[in-house]
Amino acid sequence: MWGEGGRAMDGRLGRWGLGLLQSLSITLHRFWLALFDYLAGRPRLERTATGVRQPPHHWGVFTVQYPEEKLALPERFRSFPVLLYEEETGKIRCTSCGICAKVCPPQCIWIERTTGPDGKPVPEPKDFVIDISICMSCGFCAEYCPFDAIKMDHRYELATYERQRALVLHLPDLLVSTRYYAQTHPLAWAEEEAARARKGRGAQAEAGE
Repeated sequence: MWGEGGRAMDGRLGRWGLGLLQSLSITLHRFWLALFDYLAGRPRLERTATGVRQPPHHWGVFTVQYPEEKLALPERFRSFPVLLYEEETGKIRCTSCGICAKVCPPQCIWIERTTGPDGKPVPEPKDFVIDISICMSCGFCAEYCPFDAIKMDHRYELATYERQRALVLHLPDLLVSTRYYAQTHPLAWAEEEAARARKGRGAQAEAGE
């Protein structure tokens, strides 16, 4: 409670700044514990199945020394889209159907389809452009792609001083291999491969009938 003139009526801790010192004592306590752990040679961080974490028996300050140290990202983390090509054949999965461009909320995807010598369209992109300065990382493009050709990447260190060259990505900038995707999204990759295998067995069974 406060009396006349704004003076505290119950105790003098706030009057003399002892409340601030009590708060700072917590910081100093953690600092000394971290220093003792360091002098004792104890590992400050340990790698677990969920990433880099502070060991449970430590009481010091937990700090990741970014960018030298980085926390492991969850598999469903979304940064910006990439296009997949088959590791074995080099074939791009995208057929330039345009579904991703249609469902994109900020309309940041542009696709130019390849044409054959006869002038007819070929189901592969001549160029694929994504302006990641506009992209909202919603993942709709990856969700609606019928060919599993476009996926959300994990790379997030994209700071730059120049927009047009660095943030407007063309087809060569977007291509990653299926092996890369299998490493960054192992669970999703396994599910997709199992679904493709089931679909292939079903097609073979229908053909056998």
